[in-house]
Amino acid sequence: MTRPVLLIPGIYNSGPRHWQSLWQNRYPGVARVAQADWDHPDCDTWVRTLNEAIAALPQPPILVAHSLGCLVAVHWAARYHRPVHALLLVALPDPEGPSFPVEARGFAPLPRTLPTPPTPSRRVLMSSTTDPYSNPGFSAQCASAWNAEHRVLGDRGHLNADSGLDDWPQGWEQVARWRAE
Repeated sequence: MTRPVLLIPGIYNSGPRHWQSLWQNRYPGVARVAQADWDHPDCDTWVRTLNEAIAALPQPPILVAHSLGCLVAVHWAARYHRPVHALLLVALPDPEGPSFPVEARGFAPLPRTLPTPPTPSRRVLMSSTTDPYSNPGFSAQCASAWNAEHRVLGDRGHLNADSGLDDWPQGWEQVARWRAE
């Protein structure tokens, strides 16, 4: 059985050109957490929805979160103790930063630590030096606190469809390695 991959999009969902949507359409066993209201995120509701999606899977999944989805994933990890195989956090936003969407308040404060599993070797936070919703210092601080490997991808904006990533082979290579374990 192919290990499931669960995509956790951010506010407004991931559009058709976003790498998350491209992965879902291209690779078997890749599904998206379906939130009831993509435009008005509520931390507790989104975290519960993620927990239900994980519980419905046949084995511990690889969680792949983008933007606000990263905050959902870390709040979930701090509240629930279901096993996951790996955690990929991409473009982690600062919920107390000046550009954080007003519609998404309620995601701060962030957990100071994350329990295991997944093991630290299966935790990666990927960030950009020019993300309008974060900054390199915030991303590095969170990666350290959460025992995650921090990979800085340079000047790539918010690591979304506007970043020119297309189906983002670099990100999928990480997921494929975890799937092979």
